[in-house]
Amino acid sequence: MAVAQYVFALLLEMCHHVSEHNNRVKNGEWTESSDFCFWSYPLIELANKKMGIIGLGRIGYAPANIAKAFGMNVLAYDSYPNKELEDKHLKYVPLDELLAESDVISLHCPLFDSTKGIINKKSIAKMKDGVFIINTARGPLIIEEDLADALNTGKVAGAAVDVVSAEPIKPDNPLLGAKNCIITPHIAWAPKESRERLMNIAVDNLKAFLNGKPVNVVNY
Repeated sequence: MAVAQYVFALLLEMCHHVSEHNNRVKNGEWTESSDFCFWSYPLIELANKKMGIIGLGRIGYAPANIAKAFGMNVLAYDSYPNKELEDKHLKYVPLDELLAESDVISLHCPLFDSTKGIINKKSIAKMKDGVFIINTARGPLIIEEDLADALNTGKVAGAAVDVVSAEPIKPDNPLLGAKNCIITPHIAWAPKESRERLMNIAVDNLKAFLNGKPVNVVNY
């Protein structure tokens, strides 16, 4: 759930610019306002918007459920669709349909040769003008120069990435100078509770192996 929670922390920041408005209040702009409220950016309501989830596995399904709680409809693309997950607010669609119809696109697929650079100049051209893109999966899923260009032209209204192609981020990464781009240092997974859970899983895996009953086995 930590990653799903973080996806929506990023999305809500792009929708409401909470940190920016907080800074403007503290800089005195609300005090000097002639009205009881003001805003510096368009504010966006998520209800009835479409969220595209690329990779509807265990991690991807969690933000899909949160999206539905916000009144969004979910379009999912996955190489191995589980049709039992479909309902009136979630359906599997071809990738091109997801790209064309989604207001928000969130990446949750593994990094394979087939998914490397899945967000690129050609796929961005198929998206709605003003789309939001979120990546908490793997940095190389995105061609960063192409995303930076789309942000700077306004084709993509905002992007939020917790992962980049080379980590720690290099000073020449094009996203550092792109408009409307939030970049965080690979922390979606890192709440204390999540790290404790991972350590417990590792301990349980080792105990099971030593007892001759291995679990979570990956055979090559």
